[in-house]
Amino acid sequence: MQESRFLITSEEDSQIDITPMLDVVFIMLIFFIVTSTFVKESGVDVTRPDAETSVPTDALSIQIGITANNQIWFDKRQVDKRAVRANVEKGLAESPGAAVIIIADALSNTETLIEVMDQSRLAGASNISVATDEP
Repeated sequence: MQESRFLITSEEDSQIDITPMLDVVFIMLIFFIVTSTFVKESGVDVTRPDAETSVPTDALSIQIGITANNQIWFDKRQVDKRAVRANVEKGLAESPGAAVIIIADALSNTETLIEVMDQSRLAGASNISVATDEP
């Protein structure tokens, strides 16, 4: 007598293991989170002055906004000119070597701009620039 053998599979054996796929998805998610850059904006809309010699800057920057009525904005909140130094120091501690970009309205006072620049330099910023628009 010949015995016949049949291959019987259960439902458990026929399922696809998706664990490796989930591992790849989580690794890709972590990669994109780590490599993305987060730019802290000043939080205020201003009309920038035009400049013929404007050049683009790096994404890694600390942005400070000055409105037309000389209000100073940092990280979407209004700050006093005496608090600029502490905020820039905090920003430089989080991102060493970051440039300070002052986004001043065309109608703001030069005095306010110079005060913000002085406080930024006293905080340890070596690269300070003023944002402009291309004509």
